Amino acid sequence: MRITEIREMSVPLAGTISNAVVNFSAHRVSLVAVVTDHIRDGRPLTGVAFNSIGRHSQAGILRERMIPRILAADPDTFLDPATGALDPARVLACAMTDEKPGGHGDRAAASSAVELAVWDLLAKLRDEPAWRTISRHHGRPGATAGVPVYAAGGYYRAGTGIPELVREVEGYFDAHYEAVKIKVGGLDLAQDVERVAAVVAAAGSGARVAVDANGRFGTQQAIDYGRVLEQFGLRWYEEPIDPLDLRGHRDLAEEYDGALATGENLFSVPDVKNLLDFGGLRPDRDLLQMDAGLSYGLTEYTQMIDLMKTAGFPRSAAVPHGGHLINLHIVTGLELGGCEAYPGVFEPFGGYSEQCLLSDGLIHPSDAPGFGLEQKKGLDSWIKEVTR
Repeated sequence: MRITEIREMSVPLAGTISNAVVNFSAHRVSLVAVVTDHIRDGRPLTGVAFNSIGRHSQAGILRERMIPRILAADPDTFLDPATGALDPARVLACAMTDEKPGGHGDRAAASSAVELAVWDLLAKLRDEPAWRTISRHHGRPGATAGVPVYAAGGYYRAGTGIPELVREVEGYFDAHYEAVKIKVGGLDLAQDVERVAAVVAAAGSGARVAVDANGRFGTQQAIDYGRVLEQFGLRWYEEPIDPLDLRGHRDLAEEYDGALATGENLFSVPDVKNLLDFGGLRPDRDLLQMDAGLSYGLTEYTQMIDLMKTAGFPRSAAVPHGGHLINLHIVTGLELGGCEAYPGVFEPFGGYSEQCLLSDGLIHPSDAPGFGLEQKKGLDSWIKEVTR
């Protein structure tokens, strides 16, 4: 098997929504296709992936640096000697040739799109869903009964208020999600608390509601919010402060008794090690949300999981950011604590295909080969275009 071509397409997100920091109306995502010389049904076998959601597309880094490096390399260097198939870690290493250590920003998302496309390719080669390929590779049985899932919504939308927010989250519960997450930090404290109180009332318990500030606060403001939010007994309090403010995380953890969640904006193993060593997080309650699609792919992400284990965190504490099909397969294959979903948000990438089964708060991927991205309505047309 040889890589013959790698294509990148910058795809716009649909909709105008905001969190406390970012308006997503102008965001685009890099859709990547890795094409091989392996022919199936008269067409080259092709792996497809994207660089998760919430960061911008990576067209420049991919087209000017990483894709040329891979295509110029000896194709035999990418092969696993034991199987003769492509090795995602070897492809990733080539993409990162001559890149200095540190600076784990957009290049982490760029390289992840290619690395994850190779995982999609390997699963398609075996004609199996990607979670099975991932679980086998890592010596695990996989979460065959499904994994916990929550609906991530509650964004700030112009012209809407609390009644629309409540109707939104009630719709998630009606669709059999057992928990929801909403945004905070985009309004003043009193207004945000009013939003949270209304959603907790609709949910029947704060244990079914998480809140996400997207790094909006300084340490003292995060503590002030936390003191008020503690009355609700929330599922977790997510990214209250800047992801690299380790002292701030430690100070907040000393003041806030409930569960904290962070990590989606940490893109490397050293970043995660620093958080675990110095951020004051507590293995008995706090959650880590690193996202393979933003952090060099599954190769780097599994090393992050190993670091968590060394620091005393259970696998159930890993709940990746990014409510889409790729992370559903990763969580299922690695038997992690759960995943989020973006039902009706961040289309065409967000949310799951209709073939994924949701019941009693658990979700399971379909049996489609690879990540099953071709089954996702709206995304399927973009995949046809990038792979034609």
